[in-house]
Amino acid sequence: MTACKTLKIGSRRYLGSKYKLLPFIERVVESECKNIHIVADIFSGTGVVASAFPGKKVITNDILYSNYICNFAWFGAEGYDPDKVMEIVAGYNCLDTDETNYMTENFANTFFSRKDCAKIGHIREDIEKKYKQGEINGRERAILITALLYAMDKIANTCGHYDAYRKGVEFEKSLELAVPLPEVHNNENNRCFNRDANELVREIEADMVYIDPPYNSRQYCDTYHLLENVARWEKPKVEGVARKMDRTALKSDYCTSNAAKAFEDLIENIHSRYIMLSYNNMAEKGNDRSNAKISDKDIMRILGKKGKVKVFSEDYKAFTTGKSQIAGNKERLFLCECRQEKKEVIQSPLNYIGGKYKLLPQILPLFPKDMELFVDLFCGGCNVGINVDCSRAVFHDRDERLIALYETFKKLDEKEIFDYIGRTISHYCLSKTGEYGYDRYGCNSSSGLGKYNKEKYLQLRADFNCKTPEDEDYYLMMYVLILFSFNNQIRFNQAGEFNLPVGKRDFNPRMEKKLSKFIKRIQNMDYTFVNGDFRDFDLDGLDKGGFIYADPPYLITCATYNERDGWGDKDERALLEFLDRADQRGIRFALSNVMKSKGKKNKILMEWAKANKGRYRVIHLDYNYANSNYQTRNRSTDADEVLIVNYKPPRRKKS
Repeated sequence: MTACKTLKIGSRRYLGSKYKLLPFIERVVESECKNIHIVADIFSGTGVVASAFPGKKVITNDILYSNYICNFAWFGAEGYDPDKVMEIVAGYNCLDTDETNYMTENFANTFFSRKDCAKIGHIREDIEKKYKQGEINGRERAILITALLYAMDKIANTCGHYDAYRKGVEFEKSLELAVPLPEVHNNENNRCFNRDANELVREIEADMVYIDPPYNSRQYCDTYHLLENVARWEKPKVEGVARKMDRTALKSDYCTSNAAKAFEDLIENIHSRYIMLSYNNMAEKGNDRSNAKISDKDIMRILGKKGKVKVFSEDYKAFTTGKSQIAGNKERLFLCECRQEKKEVIQSPLNYIGGKYKLLPQILPLFPKDMELFVDLFCGGCNVGINVDCSRAVFHDRDERLIALYETFKKLDEKEIFDYIGRTISHYCLSKTGEYGYDRYGCNSSSGLGKYNKEKYLQLRADFNCKTPEDEDYYLMMYVLILFSFNNQIRFNQAGEFNLPVGKRDFNPRMEKKLSKFIKRIQNMDYTFVNGDFRDFDLDGLDKGGFIYADPPYLITCATYNERDGWGDKDERALLEFLDRADQRGIRFALSNVMKSKGKKNKILMEWAKANKGRYRVIHLDYNYANSNYQTRNRSTDADEVLIVNYKPPRRKKS
């Protein structure tokens, strides 16, 4: 196989690129920003700033598809085969063609020679063919397109942009693709968007949002129209000397007199602890096209409404059209530490036995405020983990179906999930009270929908039990079953069959809202879902910034998860030994459990707590969900719900 050159993310010429300013940006983030796990680069361009945060969850966005596809190549969560990519690129470099295609018909001897246009057109068409035939996956497609765009940019007959080409010159360089070799396995939660930034920020959350909008009247879609054309490969009609396609939908308000208004709308709708804005001091230093569209006064006013603002600066060489002699230019970073928004407490779309949703007002304030990684060791319905003020979490559970369901929610588009649920409900003629109310089904809210849905539900259940987890729709179909099952719960028999009877409710607006909020939360955060036994959880992956929350099956209760000897004395002792080991490593933990319930006592837990009285604190909670005090048990109920911790928790404010 012929060897190919490789390239790095900063190898591409791009107006306003922050590649040379990365050390400056990194210094400011390191010194000023704490616990950064999710970074959103919402005007990402080539993605060089996002590349400064390896291992973090990275969200990239750009309105140009040509930038989006490059960002997906560099940061996409999908894996790829480097050897396959290298082999394909080597084949492209050996290609010798003079065919007639879209590129030769529209761009021959303009930005590229006719021969290079023939090659570009052939390669781009072949990439699409390979993708449609399943020879390459989405990430490999993106990497190959990126290789082509970088190669084109390297030999283009321009001054660094595609507003015009130089006439009457000889084409000295020929197209040769180098191979981008990004990480094969990036953070599995990375997300790449091709959206309007002002719309996107309404839907995402991050620890830091980095903003590098256009500064002046130069529209990027005009400057990079040809690369955009090739990336999209829709083969549109092109016009004018520069052979430009229609770019109306790609125009940015940040290049117009509406820039300040657009910026204010953007900032108001950002959900993040920090906002970092790159904006140079070109307000009145160049010609009119080069001058900044947003004044410093507006920047400080708008960011100031969001939080505390600091400004950092670094000298740099500005891009100009050659008509201005500009000195003293600085790239500035405006860093806003946003006032803390109260995190909305949301409820799991699963009615999981032992869920702590009603106890959250008591539990959450007792957790440390400086945790960097939250581990929900027995995540169940995830009610605790999704509401903790920590953007990075591991949800761990021994129920492999449960974990696979969460993974399905995380990877699929929300609309795709809701469309499937709607189609399945319609296919089995199950009730839709959100649309038609109870009267249509001869039922009322009190008696419920079980009588109407029973036979239809049983057919759905039977069809589901004929499926296997390898079936594409297995987990979404399982969720529809849960929606119509008794108490919206999950239960499988020893034969692996879902065996709950029909319930009283359906996919009503309340359930729709819970599911929507849950999907958004797990897709926005840096969450990992892991199936396994707690005994196999690797403590080596945690440090003092990690925090373990354990909410195991309760030994002295009779919930469904304790059927068929689901949790016994041996498990209880093993968990307590596990927490002791965590404590010895300096890892903080909190354990939810009950000391007493309905006349029974958890002697194993009580003896462990007594033996560790000097190391651990026992906090008695109010099972009736009223306020509680440390070391004071509510004696009005037989249940003694406790939280046992190995650290000094924050004291709750008196109500």
